[in-house]
Amino acid sequence: MDETPFKVQPPEWGEPLSPSLAQRFMRFMAELLQTILIAGLLFLAVNLLTARIRVEGISMEPSLHNGQFVVVNRLAYRWTEPDRGDIIVFYFPLDPDRRFIKRVIGLPGETITVQGGSVYVEGELIEEPYLAVTPRYSGEWVLNEDEVFVLGDNRNNSSDSQNWGALSIDEIIGKAILVYWPPAEAGPIPHYDLAAAGE
Repeated sequence: MDETPFKVQPPEWGEPLSPSLAQRFMRFMAELLQTILIAGLLFLAVNLLTARIRVEGISMEPSLHNGQFVVVNRLAYRWTEPDRGDIIVFYFPLDPDRRFIKRVIGLPGETITVQGGSVYVEGELIEEPYLAVTPRYSGEWVLNEDEVFVLGDNRNNSSDSQNWGALSIDEIIGKAILVYWPPAEAGPIPHYDLAAAGE
């Protein structure tokens, strides 16, 4: 029997050595910085593409409720114009520090008439299935080519175009697409195609 004492053999060529504590720390820091950078870029992208607002008041009842939080698509109108029936968020013309949320009723160049509890576009009645009550006011508004006409769904309890006039397209922040809070009410915001009867 060989009585030669056991000797530790040197590592074979090419066999990886166990990294030192300093190397492991540097690797951890590099991975941490990479994670922070990716999270920062994602946060920046989300904020560039979307906005989030809180619905305040009852002007959009019954479609949207006070206290709900909504995601807004900032790019919705980058290459296209708003559609009739879209719910949009915009800077309030009388106080640009405030943001309002309303529904687009009239498009650029159109004439909007409210009479007898109904809304007419270019003389044609539009159907609005989301309304709980019809408007008690009346009037007629002619839009310029760079304006839209917006109304709250709670027609008789809303500060909107029937009070302060048409909205410049330049004031629009984006299209409201999703309720994300509270969780019980979360979901996509329905879109209604409000084509006038004559279209």
